[in-house]
Amino acid sequence: MSPVVLLSRDRLLLQQLQQAFARSAPQVQALLAGDPGAAEARLAACWFPPPGSLRALPALQLIHSVAAGIDHLEHDPGCPPLPVCRVVDPGHRQGMTEYVRWAVIHYHRGFDRVLGQQAGHCWERPLQVPAQDFKVGVMGLGSLGAAIAQDLAGAGYQVRGWARSAKQLPQVRCFAGAEARDGFLDGLDLLVNLLPLTPETRGILGHATFARLAPGAALVNCGRGGHLRIDDLQQALASGQLRGALLDVFDQEPLPAEHRLWSLPGVTVTPHMASAASHDCIARQVAENLRRLEAGEPLLNLADRRLGY
Repeated sequence: MSPVVLLSRDRLLLQQLQQAFARSAPQVQALLAGDPGAAEARLAACWFPPPGSLRALPALQLIHSVAAGIDHLEHDPGCPPLPVCRVVDPGHRQGMTEYVRWAVIHYHRGFDRVLGQQAGHCWERPLQVPAQDFKVGVMGLGSLGAAIAQDLAGAGYQVRGWARSAKQLPQVRCFAGAEARDGFLDGLDLLVNLLPLTPETRGILGHATFARLAPGAALVNCGRGGHLRIDDLQQALASGQLRGALLDVFDQEPLPAEHRLWSLPGVTVTPHMASAASHDCIARQVAENLRRLEAGEPLLNLADRRLGY
């Protein structure tokens, strides 16, 4: 079996993945770019691969994202037109649901305000709003978005969902298509983004979207960094149209230490932790697709590069 090359700008992730292959897929040699034998690799497992790193592999036949998304491959402008697979972890949905549930409670119950008050030694109890009066919108109703929308509805929130095509979910008011987006957004207290990053959705979290939300609304972005227009976010926070934003995804990861989002008032940064496939799951799925590639069998979780997911 040919080796796998691991490509990422995150050195800790590379180390963790090598350890996971040694534990869970010892039949596969997991190499780093530049290691002896790396040029023989037919599969590259990637997370934000360094520019030019994919084209430097002459035997490459398959690109494998180590996440559910594939848009991070765009950060290598030389990414060759090869098949792309992604990782699907059954535990991913649970992790994402937990993260978004925490985010909604954080803003619904005013923990963002309380934490801000603590710095000034201020004792001021926030008004408790019933969950049924707190309007939450979920953009993107795939397997993750649908599960999250239903979880929030089950907790008593007033939930809307929006997707490209029509969906039907119990206790969730669903909207579909560009023509229905404004109606979906109108008056939301909190907007959760779980859309895939495509040419149509890039920059969707901008002025036009923020203006439709209730004054003082909150934003939770678990989609991709490319969805967010940072200048528009900064303006919306400064004007009070948004009271806060919880951001878990960024155009460049890890987020550079000098990036303004770290210190932008009202912004909470989390290190792409909402949910992720376990390293052992990644190793097993990549190893299985390498076996299938070399045996000429159908690949698992093949993405549509035209659609971007």
